[in-house]
Amino acid sequence: GKTVNGAKRWIVIPGIGFQIQPSEMMKLALVMVLALYIAANRGQMGKFRYGILFPYTIIGSVCFVTALEKHLSATMILLMIGTLVIFIGGAPTKWLAIFMGSGAGLVALAIAFFDYARKRVEYWLVPENDPGAAGYQLLQSLYAIGSGGALGTGLGKSRQKYLYLPEAQNDFIFAVICEEFGFIGAVTLIVLFALLLWRGIVIAMHAPDTYSSILTMGIISQIGLQCIMNIAVVTGSMPVTGVSLPFFSYGGSSLIMLLVEMGMILSVSRYSYQQKK
Repeated sequence: GKTVNGAKRWIVIPGIGFQIQPSEMMKLALVMVLALYIAANRGQMGKFRYGILFPYTIIGSVCFVTALEKHLSATMILLMIGTLVIFIGGAPTKWLAIFMGSGAGLVALAIAFFDYARKRVEYWLVPENDPGAAGYQLLQSLYAIGSGGALGTGLGKSRQKYLYLPEAQNDFIFAVICEEFGFIGAVTLIVLFALLLWRGIVIAMHAPDTYSSILTMGIISQIGLQCIMNIAVVTGSMPVTGVSLPFFSYGGSSLIMLLVEMGMILSVSRYSYQQKK
Protein backbone atom coordinates (compact mmCIF):
# COMPACT_ATOMS: atom_id res chain seq x y z
CA GLY A 1 0.00 0.00 0.00
CA LYS A 2 0.93 3.64 -0.49
CA THR A 3 1.22 5.79 2.64
CA VAL A 4 0.03 9.43 2.50
CA ASN A 5 -0.10 11.62 5.62
CA GLY A 6 0.28 8.57 7.85
CA ALA A 7 -2.61 6.66 6.26
CA LYS A 8 -2.26 3.61 4.02
CA ARG A 9 -5.40 3.64 1.85
CA TRP A 10 -4.15 3.18 -1.71
CA ILE A 11 -2.64 0.35 -3.76
CA VAL A 12 -0.40 1.37 -6.66
CA ILE A 13 -0.61 -0.79 -9.81
CA PRO A 14 3.01 -1.51 -10.85
CA GLY A 15 4.15 -0.35 -14.25
CA ILE A 16 1.38 2.14 -15.00
CA GLY A 17 1.42 4.16 -11.77
CA PHE A 18 -2.38 3.95 -11.42
CA GLN A 19 -3.59 3.69 -7.84
CA ILE A 20 -6.84 2.32 -6.47
CA GLN A 21 -8.58 2.78 -3.14
CA PRO A 22 -9.91 -0.61 -1.93
CA SER A 23 -12.37 0.97 0.53
CA GLU A 24 -14.34 2.42 -2.40
CA MET A 25 -14.77 -1.10 -3.80
CA MET A 26 -15.68 -2.40 -0.37
CA LYS A 27 -18.71 -0.09 -0.15
CA LEU A 28 -20.32 -1.87 -3.09
CA ALA A 29 -19.03 -5.30 -2.04
CA LEU A 30 -20.58 -4.94 1.43
CA VAL A 31 -23.95 -3.98 -0.04
CA MET A 32 -23.86 -6.93 -2.45
CA VAL A 33 -22.96 -9.46 0.26
CA LEU A 34 -25.61 -8.18 2.69
CA ALA A 35 -28.24 -8.08 -0.07
CA LEU A 36 -27.46 -11.70 -0.94
CA TYR A 37 -27.58 -12.69 2.73
CA ILE A 38 -30.93 -10.94 3.30
CA ALA A 39 -32.44 -12.47 0.15
CA ALA A 40 -31.44 -15.94 1.38
CA ASN A 41 -32.71 -15.37 4.95
CA ARG A 42 -35.54 -12.87 4.47
CA GLY A 43 -37.97 -15.00 6.49
CA GLN A 44 -35.69 -15.03 9.55
CA MET A 45 -34.30 -11.50 9.62
CA GLY A 46 -36.51 -10.64 12.59
CA LYS A 47 -34.48 -12.98 14.82
CA PHE A 48 -31.38 -11.73 16.66
CA ARG A 49 -29.15 -14.45 15.25
CA TYR A 50 -30.01 -13.84 11.60
CA GLY A 51 -30.89 -10.15 11.72
CA ILE A 52 -28.11 -8.87 13.99
CA LEU A 53 -25.38 -11.37 14.88
CA PHE A 54 -24.41 -12.68 11.45
CA PRO A 55 -24.77 -9.36 9.54
CA TYR A 56 -22.80 -7.39 12.13
CA THR A 57 -20.07 -10.03 12.05
CA ILE A 58 -19.66 -9.21 8.36
CA ILE A 59 -19.97 -5.45 8.88
CA GLY A 60 -17.61 -5.45 11.88
CA SER A 61 -14.93 -7.40 10.01
CA VAL A 62 -15.03 -4.95 7.10
CA CYS A 63 -14.95 -1.90 9.40
CA PHE A 64 -12.04 -3.32 11.40
CA VAL A 65 -9.89 -3.82 8.31
CA THR A 66 -10.78 -0.35 6.98
CA ALA A 67 -9.97 1.20 10.36
CA LEU A 68 -6.46 -0.27 10.11
CA GLU A 69 -5.92 1.96 7.07
CA LYS A 70 -6.58 4.94 9.37
CA HIS A 71 -9.60 5.76 7.24
CA LEU A 72 -12.17 6.88 9.80
CA SER A 73 -14.67 8.40 7.35
CA ALA A 74 -14.83 5.23 5.22
CA THR A 75 -15.23 3.13 8.38
CA MET A 76 -18.15 5.29 9.48
CA ILE A 77 -19.78 5.11 6.05
CA LEU A 78 -19.42 1.32 5.88
CA LEU A 79 -20.93 0.95 9.34
CA MET A 80 -23.87 3.21 8.48
CA ILE A 81 -24.43 1.58 5.08
CA GLY A 82 -24.44 -1.88 6.66
CA THR A 83 -26.86 -0.78 9.38
CA LEU A 84 -29.24 0.81 6.86
CA VAL A 85 -29.20 -2.27 4.62
CA ILE A 86 -30.05 -4.72 7.41
CA PHE A 87 -32.69 -2.29 8.73
CA ILE A 88 -34.31 -2.25 5.28
CA GLY A 89 -33.95 -6.03 5.20
CA GLY A 90 -36.04 -6.44 8.36
CA ALA A 91 -33.51 -6.63 11.22
CA PRO A 92 -35.10 -6.22 14.69
CA THR A 93 -35.33 -2.49 15.39
CA LYS A 94 -35.00 -2.98 19.15
CA TRP A 95 -31.47 -4.34 18.86
CA LEU A 96 -30.53 -1.77 16.23
CA ALA A 97 -31.67 1.00 18.60
CA ILE A 98 -29.61 -0.53 21.42
CA PHE A 99 -26.49 -0.68 19.25
CA MET A 100 -26.93 2.88 17.99
CA GLY A 101 -27.49 4.14 21.53
CA SER A 102 -24.38 2.30 22.71
CA GLY A 103 -22.37 3.80 19.88
CA ALA A 104 -23.54 7.30 20.75
CA GLY A 105 -22.60 6.67 24.38
CA LEU A 106 -19.09 5.57 23.40
CA VAL A 107 -18.63 8.69 21.31
CA ALA A 108 -19.74 10.85 24.25
CA LEU A 109 -17.27 9.06 26.55
CA ALA A 110 -14.47 9.54 24.05
CA ILE A 111 -15.20 13.27 23.88
CA ALA A 112 -15.31 13.49 27.67
CA PHE A 113 -12.12 11.56 28.45
CA PHE A 114 -9.84 11.84 25.40
CA ASP A 115 -8.17 15.17 24.78
CA TYR A 116 -7.85 14.59 21.03
CA ALA A 117 -11.58 13.95 20.61
CA ARG A 118 -12.51 16.89 22.83
CA LYS A 119 -10.29 19.30 20.86
CA ARG A 120 -11.70 18.03 17.57
CA VAL A 121 -15.22 18.90 18.72
CA GLU A 122 -14.05 22.23 20.16
CA TYR A 123 -12.41 23.34 16.91
CA TRP A 124 -15.50 22.22 15.01
CA LEU A 125 -17.81 24.33 17.18
CA VAL A 126 -15.43 27.30 17.49
CA PRO A 127 -12.88 27.13 14.62
CA GLU A 128 -11.81 30.70 15.42
CA ASN A 129 -9.92 29.33 18.45
CA ASP A 130 -7.22 28.01 16.10
CA PRO A 131 -7.64 29.77 12.73
CA GLY A 132 -4.17 28.89 11.51
CA ALA A 133 -4.26 25.13 12.07
CA ALA A 134 -7.14 23.02 13.43
CA GLY A 135 -9.86 25.48 12.43
CA TYR A 136 -8.27 26.64 9.19
CA GLN A 137 -10.01 24.29 6.76
CA LEU A 138 -13.51 24.89 8.10
CA LEU A 139 -13.04 28.67 8.23
CA GLN A 140 -11.82 28.78 4.62
CA SER A 141 -14.81 26.68 3.60
CA LEU A 142 -17.22 29.05 5.32
CA TYR A 143 -15.47 32.03 3.70
CA ALA A 144 -16.03 30.42 0.28
CA ILE A 145 -19.70 29.75 0.97
CA GLY A 146 -20.24 33.29 2.26
CA SER A 147 -18.45 34.82 -0.73
CA GLY A 148 -20.88 33.18 -3.13
CA GLY A 149 -23.93 35.09 -1.96
CA ALA A 150 -27.16 34.38 -3.81
CA LEU A 151 -25.90 33.98 -7.37
CA GLY A 152 -22.18 33.24 -6.95
CA THR A 153 -19.05 34.73 -8.42
CA GLY A 154 -19.37 32.84 -11.70
CA LEU A 155 -18.06 29.58 -13.14
CA GLY A 156 -14.29 29.26 -12.58
CA LYS A 157 -14.09 32.51 -10.61
CA SER A 158 -13.67 31.06 -7.13
CA ARG A 159 -10.89 32.73 -5.16
CA GLN A 160 -10.75 30.38 -2.19
CA LYS A 161 -9.66 27.42 -4.31
CA TYR A 162 -6.36 29.12 -5.11
CA LEU A 163 -4.13 27.97 -2.24
CA TYR A 164 -6.61 29.05 0.46
CA LEU A 165 -9.09 26.15 0.74
CA PRO A 166 -7.36 22.76 1.25
CA GLU A 167 -8.72 19.82 -0.79
CA ALA A 168 -10.82 22.20 -2.90
CA GLN A 169 -10.98 19.64 -5.71
CA ASN A 170 -12.01 16.79 -3.44
CA ASP A 171 -13.61 16.86 0.02
CA PHE A 172 -14.45 20.59 -0.07
CA ILE A 173 -15.61 20.95 -3.65
CA PHE A 174 -19.13 21.81 -2.46
CA ALA A 175 -17.74 25.02 -0.92
CA VAL A 176 -16.31 25.96 -4.34
CA ILE A 177 -19.69 25.22 -5.95
CA CYS A 178 -21.35 27.50 -3.38
CA GLU A 179 -18.83 30.26 -4.11
CA GLU A 180 -19.11 30.05 -7.90
CA PHE A 181 -22.86 29.36 -8.22
CA GLY A 182 -24.15 30.86 -4.99
CA PHE A 183 -27.11 29.83 -2.88
CA ILE A 184 -29.25 29.13 -5.97
CA GLY A 185 -26.65 26.77 -7.42
CA ALA A 186 -26.16 24.96 -4.11
CA VAL A 187 -29.90 24.40 -3.68
CA THR A 188 -30.17 23.20 -7.29
CA LEU A 189 -27.42 20.66 -6.70
CA ILE A 190 -29.11 19.38 -3.52
CA VAL A 191 -32.43 19.05 -5.40
CA LEU A 192 -30.70 17.05 -8.16
CA PHE A 193 -29.25 14.66 -5.59
CA ALA A 194 -32.68 14.37 -3.94
CA LEU A 195 -34.24 13.46 -7.30
CA LEU A 196 -31.55 10.84 -7.88
CA LEU A 197 -32.26 9.29 -4.46
CA TRP A 198 -36.02 9.38 -5.07
CA ARG A 199 -35.62 7.67 -8.44
CA GLY A 200 -33.40 5.00 -6.88
CA ILE A 201 -36.01 4.27 -4.21
CA VAL A 202 -38.72 3.97 -6.89
CA ILE A 203 -36.56 1.49 -8.83
CA ALA A 204 -35.93 -0.51 -5.64
CA MET A 205 -39.66 -0.66 -4.87
CA HIS A 206 -40.38 -2.06 -8.33
CA ALA A 207 -37.40 -4.44 -8.51
CA PRO A 208 -38.21 -7.98 -9.69
CA ASP A 209 -36.71 -9.76 -6.65
CA THR A 210 -35.49 -9.18 -3.08
CA TYR A 211 -31.79 -9.17 -3.94
CA SER A 212 -32.19 -6.47 -6.62
CA SER A 213 -34.36 -4.37 -4.33
CA ILE A 214 -31.96 -4.50 -1.37
CA LEU A 215 -28.96 -3.94 -3.67
CA THR A 216 -30.52 -0.80 -5.16
CA MET A 217 -31.53 0.56 -1.75
CA GLY A 218 -28.02 -0.08 -0.42
CA ILE A 219 -26.35 1.76 -3.29
CA ILE A 220 -28.75 4.70 -3.03
CA SER A 221 -28.22 4.80 0.75
CA GLN A 222 -24.46 5.01 0.23
CA ILE A 223 -24.80 7.93 -2.18
CA GLY A 224 -27.26 9.69 0.12
CA LEU A 225 -25.03 9.25 3.17
CA GLN A 226 -21.97 10.58 1.39
CA CYS A 227 -23.90 13.61 0.12
CA ILE A 228 -25.27 14.43 3.57
CA MET A 229 -21.92 13.94 5.31
CA ASN A 230 -19.94 15.93 2.72
CA ILE A 231 -22.33 18.88 2.78
CA ALA A 232 -22.51 18.73 6.58
CA VAL A 233 -18.71 18.87 6.87
CA VAL A 234 -18.34 21.70 4.36
CA THR A 235 -21.03 23.82 6.06
CA GLY A 236 -19.73 23.15 9.57
CA SER A 237 -22.71 21.00 10.59
CA MET A 238 -20.43 18.15 11.68
CA PRO A 239 -16.71 17.78 12.50
CA VAL A 240 -14.29 17.84 9.58
CA THR A 241 -13.62 14.41 8.10
CA GLY A 242 -12.69 13.24 4.62
CA VAL A 243 -15.86 12.39 2.66
CA SER A 244 -16.09 12.87 -1.10
CA LEU A 245 -19.11 14.39 -2.85
CA PRO A 246 -20.44 11.73 -5.27
CA PHE A 247 -19.87 12.47 -8.98
CA PHE A 248 -18.17 15.81 -8.21
CA SER A 249 -15.09 15.17 -6.07
CA TYR A 250 -11.82 14.36 -7.82
CA GLY A 251 -10.81 10.70 -7.46
CA GLY A 252 -10.64 7.82 -9.92
CA SER A 253 -11.63 4.92 -7.67
CA SER A 254 -14.68 6.71 -6.30
CA LEU A 255 -15.96 7.84 -9.70
CA ILE A 256 -15.41 4.45 -11.34
CA MET A 257 -17.29 2.65 -8.56
CA LEU A 258 -20.13 5.17 -8.67
CA LEU A 259 -20.50 4.61 -12.41
CA VAL A 260 -20.51 0.84 -11.85
CA GLU A 261 -23.21 1.27 -9.20
CA MET A 262 -25.33 3.43 -11.50
CA GLY A 263 -24.99 0.77 -14.18
CA MET A 264 -26.25 -1.87 -11.75
CA ILE A 265 -29.25 0.28 -10.77
CA LEU A 266 -30.07 0.88 -14.45
CA SER A 267 -29.83 -2.86 -15.03
CA VAL A 268 -32.36 -3.45 -12.25
CA SER A 269 -34.65 -0.76 -13.67
CA ARG A 270 -34.73 -2.56 -17.03
CA TYR A 271 -36.59 -5.43 -15.40
CA SER A 272 -38.71 -3.40 -12.97
CA TYR A 273 -41.78 -3.97 -15.14
CA GLN A 274 -41.62 -7.72 -14.47
CA GLN A 275 -43.78 -9.28 -11.79
CA LYS A 276 -41.99 -9.66 -8.46
CA LYS A 277 -41.04 -13.23 -7.56
